[in-house]
Amino acid sequence: MADAKILATIDRSDTEQLQISVSEYKGRSYLNMRIFYTTDDGASWLPTKKGVTFSPDQLDLLSDAIEEAKKEFMSEE
Repeated sequence: MADAKILATIDRSDTEQLQISVSEYKGRSYLNMRIFYTTDDGASWLPTKKGVTFSPDQLDLLSDAIEEAKKEFMSEE
C-alpha cells in the first residue's frame, strides 16, 4: 500500500493499537482498520495481519452500522 493517511488511533494496550487510515492500492482508495504493534515503546509501529479493509462504496453501510451501534449503546444507559 502507498502512504496511508491515519485518521484515528485507538490504543488497545501499551504495545497494541488500532489504526484507522485511508490508503491507496493499485490506484484505488480504501479505508483500512488494522491492529499495529510495537516492540520499542512506541517509537515505531508495525502492522499485523489482523484488520479489515473497506472500499469507498462500503462506507455508507459501515457508517449506518456504527450509527445503529451508537443507538443501541445509548439505550442501555
